[in-house]
Amino acid sequence: MADADPATKPADGAEDDAAALKAARQQKRKLWLTRLALIVGAVAILWGLWYLLIGRNHVATDNAYVNAEVAQVTPLVNGQVTAVLVSDTQAVKAGDILVRLDDANAVILYNTAEAELARARRMFRQSSATSNALSAQVDARRADIARAEADYQNAKIDLDRRLALQPSGAVSGEELSSARKAFSSARAMVAQARSNQSAAAGELAANQAMISGSTVETDPMVLAAKAKLASAKLDLNRTVIRAPIDGIITRRQVQIGQRVAAGSSIMMIVPLDRVYVDANFKERQLRRVKPGQPATLTADIYGSSVKYHGKVVGFSGGTGSAFALIPAQNATGNWIKVVQRVPVRIAIDPKELAEHPLRVGLSMDAEIDLSDD
Repeated sequence: MADADPATKPADGAEDDAAALKAARQQKRKLWLTRLALIVGAVAILWGLWYLLIGRNHVATDNAYVNAEVAQVTPLVNGQVTAVLVSDTQAVKAGDILVRLDDANAVILYNTAEAELARARRMFRQSSATSNALSAQVDARRADIARAEADYQNAKIDLDRRLALQPSGAVSGEELSSARKAFSSARAMVAQARSNQSAAAGELAANQAMISGSTVETDPMVLAAKAKLASAKLDLNRTVIRAPIDGIITRRQVQIGQRVAAGSSIMMIVPLDRVYVDANFKERQLRRVKPGQPATLTADIYGSSVKYHGKVVGFSGGTGSAFALIPAQNATGNWIKVVQRVPVRIAIDPKELAEHPLRVGLSMDAEIDLSDD
């Protein structure tokens, strides 16, 4: 039997080596694919466990920002600025003086109101004294009536006596005429006295009506003068503009010498100890969110190492787009559904806020714990 061709032996060995190498590669690839499948499966299981135990009980968003109830500082009276005692970024306490206005006119009005109050009190005292004088005058008029009536009775008796003697001729005609004249005069004096008494009583009643039931401090004119004085004092006090709350001065827009109008904004005060977070969650995330649920927040300015704790306060009355300057119009026919976001207000723990202060407008990450649902 002839020997095999030596030239074919190396080729067969190379094919065997290539097949072995290919098989090894396939085995290695299969091993890595198996490992990858196991890793993916493990990750899926871990994610499923995380979602069942933790993830489904939490909703989070990075669309959250710090906000605050900013105080607008506005003068309540018109005036020229004589002093500005604060500047931007300065911390102030409630009651600190911010701005002074020229108070010359306010001082004049206050002094005028004070003088009018003194005049009203004097007029009441004068009316009280007048009542006493009129009362005495009424009494005097009653005495005048009594005297006039006595004179009238005397004149009537004298006239009757002379009329009785007239037939006998014992009384002359002149004497009778004098008696009649005296009688008429006495009767007129009675009428005059009664008229004077009535006039005096009317003046007394009118004067008493003005002061009846009042004292010098409860008289209507005095009370009106007091109110005017209080208003003048209030306007005088308002020439000194004070901080309404604690906070940081922001956007100061007033300078010395400027004339400001009542109601115009001259600066703002941001209360850093009372800031909150408006977190904009997607509408589908809010199915189980309720006021009072705990929340965890982090700020970009401090990083994830600083965590804030707070509680859900409430929800906005509408989505962000609903209150936009130009709201979306979905009735045009060319409508594409866009997931809406609803602002959720979260209050922050004041102690944590004091340790790491925040500023209005800073970005936050917010996560709400739904496990108490």
